[in-house]
Amino acid sequence: MSSPASAPDWARTPVVLAPMAGGPSTVALAAAVAEAGGFPFLAGAYLTPERLRADVEGLRSRTSTAFGVNVFAPSPDEPAMLAAAESYAALLAPWAAAAGVQLGAPRYDDDAFAAKVDLLAELAPAVVSFAFGWPPARAVDRLQRAGVQVWVTVNEPAEAEWARELGVDGLVAQGWEAGGHRGGPVDTGAEQLPVRELVRALREQTSLPVIAAGGLMTGSEAAELLTLGACAAAFGTAFLSCPEAGTADVHRHALAHRQGTVVTRAFTGRSARALHNAWTDGYGSRAPAAYPHVHHVTAPLRAHGKALGEADLVHLWAGTGHGRTRGLPAGDLCRTLLGELAEAARRAGT
Repeated sequence: MSSPASAPDWARTPVVLAPMAGGPSTVALAAAVAEAGGFPFLAGAYLTPERLRADVEGLRSRTSTAFGVNVFAPSPDEPAMLAAAESYAALLAPWAAAAGVQLGAPRYDDDAFAAKVDLLAELAPAVVSFAFGWPPARAVDRLQRAGVQVWVTVNEPAEAEWARELGVDGLVAQGWEAGGHRGGPVDTGAEQLPVRELVRALREQTSLPVIAAGGLMTGSEAAELLTLGACAAAFGTAFLSCPEAGTADVHRHALAHRQGTVVTRAFTGRSARALHNAWTDGYGSRAPAAYPHVHHVTAPLRAHGKALGEADLVHLWAGTGHGRTRGLPAGDLCRTLLGELAEAARRAGT
């Protein structure tokens, strides 16, 4: 199955704005990308259903073009996770106390998953993508019956077969270079394939269309992935420095002034790529695989760090290409990426 799949009807552009939950994704950012010729995703994770409705309706008021919404599928809740998160909280407690912060209580929640599926079946964006796990088959069926394409995030080539059996419409191939959380269904903590190798492997295994993601900063880098069989390329970190993004000031500064990233469970209990700071270096190796339990433990400390601009107390999500962010308005950046893609295609004679 080495030939690329046909792009879906909504994919009239090879530039996709990746969802960036927790603040950076905004309606203004998505609207600017849509109006400049890209395909934006809104991030639905961590939002209440009411806020997600407002974002979807707000984006529709600003653009008539298609867009997607990303949500987190429920993570497993295993008994050992609570105990592991409690132990990690005890480890962090003196550090948090020194900052004048009381840590949160570890707990499980599913991020209002059922309510968000209900909402998205009603509002019917062009695409709903899932990260952190597989959505139940009934959720996939319900969205598809509402005219919504369902995509899932994969980090391993073998996951393509699971996706095919689930009946989804496409795959987001997240390479090891990507910033933020690992989005696939299995979080082993082990190093995974870079995006180019992942796309190649998926094209050998499945006919499902693939969006490639992972450390991409230029249109020429995206063009290479299209020649490997991807139907589009997703950019996340590249847009973090845009004025329309909701990126915290401390995060913006760190993207330009800090060097090096690491994949760590330090902040949420799930593997994610972030810039090195005192938290990742001091506690990352001792953080358990316990999401969302650890996420709730550390949320007050991270909010405190963001409010005060303390970079060592913040999850500074970033892909490996973070040093090449351009700080352009989102529309200008999208048009630049599209221009670079077109120029790469012209040079290749395609």
